[in-house]
Amino acid sequence: MAAVPTDSVSSKKPVIALNPMDLFDVRSSLTEDEQMVQDSVARLVDEKVIPLMRSAFEEHRFPKELVPELAALGLLGSSLHGYGCAGLNAVSYGLICQELERGDSGIRSFVSVQSSLCMYPIYTFGSEAQKQKFLPGMAAGTLIGCFGLTEPHGGSDPGNMKTHAKKQGKDWVINGAKMWITNGAIADLCVCWAQTPEGVRGFIVEKGTKGFSAPEIKHKFSLRASVTSALFFDNVVVPEENMLPGVIGLKGPLSCLTQARYGITWGVIGAAQACLAQLIDYTKTRVMFGRPLAATQLIQARLADMARRITTAQLLSLQLGRLKDKGQMAPAQVSLAKWNNCRMALDIARDCRDMLGGAGISAEYAPIRHMLNLESVITYEGTESVHQLSIGRELTGLTAF
Repeated sequence: MAAVPTDSVSSKKPVIALNPMDLFDVRSSLTEDEQMVQDSVARLVDEKVIPLMRSAFEEHRFPKELVPELAALGLLGSSLHGYGCAGLNAVSYGLICQELERGDSGIRSFVSVQSSLCMYPIYTFGSEAQKQKFLPGMAAGTLIGCFGLTEPHGGSDPGNMKTHAKKQGKDWVINGAKMWITNGAIADLCVCWAQTPEGVRGFIVEKGTKGFSAPEIKHKFSLRASVTSALFFDNVVVPEENMLPGVIGLKGPLSCLTQARYGITWGVIGAAQACLAQLIDYTKTRVMFGRPLAATQLIQARLADMARRITTAQLLSLQLGRLKDKGQMAPAQVSLAKWNNCRMALDIARDCRDMLGGAGISAEYAPIRHMLNLESVITYEGTESVHQLSIGRELTGLTAF
């Protein structure tokens, strides 16, 4: 019997046109509210973010002029309730990250740090006075935060924290240093984690406090449209009312990282989609040996593999979001999605850069920018190896760290 082509259909059945960026129609699984969130952020990215990204990346400049636009849409602290925050569900926050990173990882990183690493710990572990003082301004974008956990020597081992805080009367005195801190040089406040005699505690250190400095790290070739800094604490005096009262130990900062990693699993999908969409257009118009590149088997096979990887990542993040909204998301599940989706996006960006030929190294095309950014994204919030070991521990019950 002759083989039947897979696209053979009855003449009576309508042909379904699939979205190349959403082959499994994930959008149909979204609620009306979730679709509205995605559409509104997508418009912002298309109209305001993407036009700025090439020059911002080349100039090593964070486009701070976008902050009021992000705040006006309710994208800062979007999952929190009250205090001027939008109170959206986890899937909506994921879609926000996906659309923002379709523009640039630096913009998604800004929102991720502001929302998941700074507003979340104040909301979850802070006093009511701290929430009232900081969260409304952070939601409005008039106060910018940074998250001080990673140290120059520590990296993936936050338990080896050297920054310490000692009680002095009713105040705390902090000494130490942090490294690779997003938003540091432009932040109005820092959620700093430090060792105390009781264990690791969180402190809100405000800009201008004597002994606190946040010099920007220059000469980066990744996340150039994002501010990255070192933080130095030289006998920094922090009042007792700026200590987060609701948590002691690494559970606090690690729970913040879980929130941020969740957003990353969605965000990198947007970067991969941006690369694939531009490559599809390029291969349809680039003629080699008498026909478009898109008409060759090698190109189609590579495009199909990218679509397969993106689709897998979409379904993974959607299920993760549904679990999060039900209060059933486990950190190991976030590790699996962060590992899989970051690797997917980086591989696709690299492959798209290659398939663009010489044009692939030009800033005129997005893949080289996304590729360079993703080299950082696959590293921060837990390296690929750390997430692999987290899954290994979940499978075996044994730690190999």
